[in-house]
Amino acid sequence: MRITYVEGVSPAKWLRIWADRRPDRPLETDRVLESEQLEALASGSADMAFVRLPIDETGLHVIALWEEVAVAALPRDHAYGDAESIELADLEGEMTAPVQATTELTLELVAAGTGYAIVPHSLARLYARRDVKAVPVSDAPTTRIALVWPLDRDDDDTQEFVGVVRGRTAKSSRGADAPDEPAPVKKPARPSTPKKPAARVFRSSRARRPPPRKGRR
Repeated sequence: MRITYVEGVSPAKWLRIWADRRPDRPLETDRVLESEQLEALASGSADMAFVRLPIDETGLHVIALWEEVAVAALPRDHAYGDAESIELADLEGEMTAPVQATTELTLELVAAGTGYAIVPHSLARLYARRDVKAVPVSDAPTTRIALVWPLDRDDDDTQEFVGVVRGRTAKSSRGADAPDEPAPVKKPARPSTPKKPAARVFRSSRARRPPPRKGRR
């Protein structure tokens, strides 16, 4: 079985689990550019793919896996280069770098001072360079990574790999007629907001006197 994965995705964890469970069925993997992420599936040279949404989902099973935080790729000497995070409004009026065929080429233009670029954090980390700063953008849309495969492919190996990605144990199995359950999408980590200190309640140190007893009649 051959699996492709888009740049910025690391399927190593699932490949290790598969190798432990199915040493008799080694997987072939190949990293592809985002612009090519569906070509191998369409040609039949790949059986499954980790892709970055959105895509044309026609004829495909799609399981959303996690979200990616967006960052602003800025030239090293940019005014916001050392900021912990910014908002899109902070970049209003600034030039954006011309989008290239690959994120790596786009970041080269950012480094050259042609403008900024909004990219997934995973890609900024993959193509990190000293002359480009990656700053989280708190209100920028996130992107999603998904596992996809053709609707007409539902063999045991495919379903077993889907189970590995979903975290099923080796002893668990998916019934042949069981419907696909939507996988919970992992939320990207966000900066935590400090909690306000709880209000202190002061109690009087004087003991309360019991009410006087009523005399018998």
